[in-house]
Amino acid sequence: MIETLTQIYLRTLEIDRAVAMKYKDGEEWKDIGLTEFGDTVRHFSMGLTELGVRRGDRVAILSENRPEWTMSDLAILTAGAISVPVYATLIDRQIEYIMRDSGSVAVIVSDAEQMEKIRSIRGGLPSLRHVILCDGAADQGDYTFQSIVERGRSTEAEKGRAAFDQSVRRVTPEDIATIVYTSGTTGEPKGAVLTHGNIASNVKASLDLIPVKPGDVALCILPLTHILERMFDFVLLARGVVIAYNDDLTRTGENLQVIKPNLFASVPRLFEKMQAKILDTVTAKGGISLKLFNWALGVAQEKLPYAVEGKPMPLGMKIKAAVAHAIVFRKILGRLGGNVRFTMSGGAPLSADLAAFFIGAGLEIYEGYGLTETSPVISVNTPEARKLGTVGKPIEGIEVRIAEDGEILTRGPHVMKGYWEKPEATAQAIDPQGWFHTGDIGKIDSDGFLVITDRKKDIIVNAYGKNIAPQPLENQLKTSPWIATPVIIGDRRRFLVALIVPNFERLDKEREKRGESGTEFEELIQKDWVRKIFDEEIARYNAGIDRQEQIRKYTLLPRDFSIEDGEITPSMKVKRRVVEKKYASLIDDLYAEEDLADSR
Repeated sequence: MIETLTQIYLRTLEIDRAVAMKYKDGEEWKDIGLTEFGDTVRHFSMGLTELGVRRGDRVAILSENRPEWTMSDLAILTAGAISVPVYATLIDRQIEYIMRDSGSVAVIVSDAEQMEKIRSIRGGLPSLRHVILCDGAADQGDYTFQSIVERGRSTEAEKGRAAFDQSVRRVTPEDIATIVYTSGTTGEPKGAVLTHGNIASNVKASLDLIPVKPGDVALCILPLTHILERMFDFVLLARGVVIAYNDDLTRTGENLQVIKPNLFASVPRLFEKMQAKILDTVTAKGGISLKLFNWALGVAQEKLPYAVEGKPMPLGMKIKAAVAHAIVFRKILGRLGGNVRFTMSGGAPLSADLAAFFIGAGLEIYEGYGLTETSPVISVNTPEARKLGTVGKPIEGIEVRIAEDGEILTRGPHVMKGYWEKPEATAQAIDPQGWFHTGDIGKIDSDGFLVITDRKKDIIVNAYGKNIAPQPLENQLKTSPWIATPVIIGDRRRFLVALIVPNFERLDKEREKRGESGTEFEELIQKDWVRKIFDEEIARYNAGIDRQEQIRKYTLLPRDFSIEDGEITPSMKVKRRVVEKKYASLIDDLYAEEDLADSR
């Protein structure tokens, strides 16, 4: 019975396997054995205690994915302290806010780059007593990760490990495990207080749903700061799966082919980029390659109902599917290493078309739904029960209902304790009956599957009073290979407009084909041939759609949205209100152009 996260640490040590983790050292992948993993966690935990870290103290982790992230997290938890994950992509002032708000007494940083951020904000962190650096030489008065491990090892040699074992046993399901700061699409981030029992309940339910076994290999792609990846990794640890840490998001494709994982978790953006690259490659080849690809896509669509519903395929369908796999889809799956049995997708809506593309190609994608505040999974598609266009059925032990205004509410052991030192925000999120208000709009279909339609606060109410959910429309726009990120605008306006971040990689290739060079993106998006491409894409989108949901005007942005500029969250969600405010003049110009045309 798993009731705390410290029990998962003990459980994973009982599952016999030679390798617990893999990591990249330069260009070489190296292994961490099970014994080394277990000893490092124990000694680092004892080292933290020797430093003066006490039960209930908050310890921040500012690092990219690496074995030390997971080992630090488990060490903090077994010491009875509380971990505070911080996205490595955040800038100084954002990090300062989280560490000051949480009152972190120590921080574990990955390297010199992250260390420099801490140096710049240290004066504004009165609670911070210790800085521990994973790579490189620590500043005077600070520590390296290995020095803390050695401190714990020396303590164990001198005093034994009874204190550590007692600390692990003292942890209860009601104890706070972590404070995870929501990235916040509006306003300042809030710290979701999650107990051991909150996350453990999610892990227990997931163990029965996720088909993994000891010795499987998983690539850790999403930041461990993201609650989906973190909970997923606890599931992997509990099952004895070997975890390989993706060192660089830009090298994910390369690492997939080297590690050849059996599974991984991701967000839709990764699949969108993968699909765009595949389509670009095939389109560039043209000729017979393009014809074969289009034929294989047709076969994938024909095969899809059998794949999703698990029905046996007729012989003719089996033969066509086998041929399509041999000549087309085997190469696509080879980009993922060739051994992937399934992937988990969460963090944002996965369009049905995108899911159909990969599932038809033979990649099983199980989409789920949840929030940081719900530890995170509320519902998920599984091999036994899935339906495209939905986020699956609620997991065991939790309740889900739809409020009168369409908002999704949930109640159960997965719901956070509250927001750190924000009682008013907690009361707004969790009602007196214990229902957590997700802020998402959805419905439960006749088969019990949950369908997300939009964010409650993102609903556009146009000048005529019509409610328009922008996310499904944006997902439809993203099916264009030329469009990377669209943001639809139109609240209290007569019609919709769109800010569009183009697929610059595709535009670059098209520019080369046309014999052009050296043009900056600001100039490129003004070219007639580029405008013609996007005029055609918008016209295609508008065809057959309700008039009030059509895009009347659009503008192309010369760069992608960024975390540093506050336009997207670390989990890659667009901060709609921030974008609207930042590009207000561009938006006003779009409406002014149309108003001028109407007045003529």
